[in-house]
Amino acid sequence: MAFSGKAIIVKLAYRYGVDAVTLIMFRMLFALPVFAVMAWWASRGRAALSRRDWLGVLWLGFTGYYLASFLDFAGLAYISASLERLILYLNPTLVMLLGFVLYKRRITAWQLAGTAISYCGVALVFGHEITLQGIGERATTAWGALLVFLSAVSYAVYLVYSGEMVKRLGSLRLVGLASAVACVLCILQFLLLRPLNAALAVAPEVVWLSVLNATLCTVAPVLMVMMAIERIGASMASQAGMVGPISTILMGVVILGEPFTAWVVAGTVLVIAGIFVFSRARA
Repeated sequence: MAFSGKAIIVKLAYRYGVDAVTLIMFRMLFALPVFAVMAWWASRGRAALSRRDWLGVLWLGFTGYYLASFLDFAGLAYISASLERLILYLNPTLVMLLGFVLYKRRITAWQLAGTAISYCGVALVFGHEITLQGIGERATTAWGALLVFLSAVSYAVYLVYSGEMVKRLGSLRLVGLASAVACVLCILQFLLLRPLNAALAVAPEVVWLSVLNATLCTVAPVLMVMMAIERIGASMASQAGMVGPISTILMGVVILGEPFTAWVVAGTVLVIAGIFVFSRARA
């Protein structure tokens, strides 16, 4: 639920006229000290990273936390929080497809069925949204959906390539280092693309929302997921994560005033059902 709140906070911040580059800079600026401490703590008494390890950390930090986060923030400027969460929820299917393309991993019929069901759910919600819009708005919504989908692809690339490094470095150390790299990249991106006084011109509400985003919706859920996996395993933790789309939709309705229609409900049910079938088949 904390992860899901990220989209809600971003949508609220956009109401104050801030852009994606500035908004993600604030989020990462406030999260950087925590991730740096996390990396330091997990590195105590451990061997120093090799050149190969550092290159891997830089690559994973770029794909998994910088690029995926920026594309997600940019896409949220054009689509609803509900649609964004449903698209990101397709991530396991993208990991499967990358595994097939890169490593020739076998795909079962049940996995294909679960994937098809999930994509039908996203298509249902997306199709309903664009039917209510004009031609110009449809193009904007399609662009936002594409950006969020590319965000999911970027994070899937991170997951596919992080397996070996997690074994060598440990999850806490890798997450801390890769996230710190992403934070630095987001800050450098802002410094290259925006004047420094642009950060001083934002509304105070944007700053406080970014603090909330960095702590409650970024650092806290990362730690909670790792603690959950240690206690109940990755499979059970993944099943519990199915509350994500539902919580995003409910918060979108209550906080943002987004429409709650039968089409959204049907699409959400299909996406969750598809991922459930997919995860059961994989297990």
